[in-house]
Amino acid sequence: MHITFSPARRDDALALSRNGDVLTINGADFDFGPLPDGASLPMEAVGCDLLAGDVERIGGVLHVALILPLGRNPSEEARFPDPITVTGDGPISLPATDIEGTEK
Repeated sequence: MHITFSPARRDDALALSRNGDVLTINGADFDFGPLPDGASLPMEAVGCDLLAGDVERIGGVLHVALILPLGRNPSEEARFPDPITVTGDGPISLPATDIEGTEK
C-alpha cells in the first residue's frame, strides 16, 4: 500500500492501521480488496473525509492519498511528509503533527 499525505491545519487526528487491503482510518475500516488492478475508486464513494483523492490499484498496489491533520505546532516532517509504502499489517506510524511544549 502506497500512502501519500496532504497536510492541512485541522484540529482532528489521524490514526491508521492496515490489515491486507483493509485500511483502518480513525477506527473505521475501509476494505479496498474488491478494487481490481488498474481501477480507481472516487473518493466520494468511500465516504471518508480524510481522503485527499481517489483510491487506485496500480500494478497490484493500492494508492491512497490522505489528509494529514496538523496541530498548531507540527513537526517539519509533518509539514512536508514523504509518501510511505506499507508492506506489513498493523498500526502505521505517522509524523508528529503537533509538538507539545515548543513556542508557537
